[in-house]
Amino acid sequence: MGDNTGIEWTDRTFNPWWGCSRVSPGCKNCYADQFARRWGLDLFHRGGERRMLSDQYWRKPLAWNRQAEDAGVPLRVFTASMADVFEDHPQVTEPRDRLWQLIEQTPWLRWQLLTKRPENIAAMAPWGDAWPDHVWIGTSVEDQRYAEERIPLLLKVNAAVRFLSCEPLVQQIVLEPYLADVTTGAGINWVIAGGESGAKARPMNPAWARNVRDQCDAAGTPYFFKQWGAWAPSGRIAIGGNQRGHALVGDPVDGLGHRVEMIRLGKKKAGRLLDGRLHDAVPPLRPARTTASEA
Repeated sequence: MGDNTGIEWTDRTFNPWWGCSRVSPGCKNCYADQFARRWGLDLFHRGGERRMLSDQYWRKPLAWNRQAEDAGVPLRVFTASMADVFEDHPQVTEPRDRLWQLIEQTPWLRWQLLTKRPENIAAMAPWGDAWPDHVWIGTSVEDQRYAEERIPLLLKVNAAVRFLSCEPLVQQIVLEPYLADVTTGAGINWVIAGGESGAKARPMNPAWARNVRDQCDAAGTPYFFKQWGAWAPSGRIAIGGNQRGHALVGDPVDGLGHRVEMIRLGKKKAGRLLDGRLHDAVPPLRPARTTASEA
């Protein structure tokens, strides 16, 4: 974890600590909790400990920054895959402040901060209305309720890139009112969507992913389809109930009651093709003009 990442929309991952607590339906089958439990760690509940990382690990972003500067190409760093940096937990105040300092020291990294707690951003981030250009801020919106609750809070943040992670997508969602105006850039600048992976994953209706894609296309917003997850469309429609390894999703597509069939393949076999092609759009990696400490 770190130098190599399996997350398709970033180049590196950095976790200032491990641990979080569940706040919404997208957390139901938390992959980070499952990963931590393989190490015998119980970190993903409100009263749980938060596992801190070593000083050696904290030096990694400094090395990545040097690599990016030498190459003349910024690197994207997702923070955090094993935590939420805007969680209100007594153990993480000091490492969070350390994270802000690290971010200001690494202008060649594009820090992709993703949270399910955008209500805490203003109080916890140190930049007010003058965020560094190399810091992107995103929120997770798995269904319509949390789209309507979280996106307006995210839009209050004056960051160079504001993005959404619609993963796991568990419901059709309307994003049009929030997508960026192509002339001013105000609004959401990037949307990631994907299905759920893991042993207890819920199948994603293909119509939901297409709907988000089509809204982004209409607005000119970059759209990244990350994965089908554990389930993928079989290409067939069927009638009846769910069977082991098969699930029917969505409303009937004809008068006979046929519905779209999904089959359980696992993330790798399910792949990332939506309607036969990759959707890999990302915001441009422009060089940073300033950091907060230089402004």
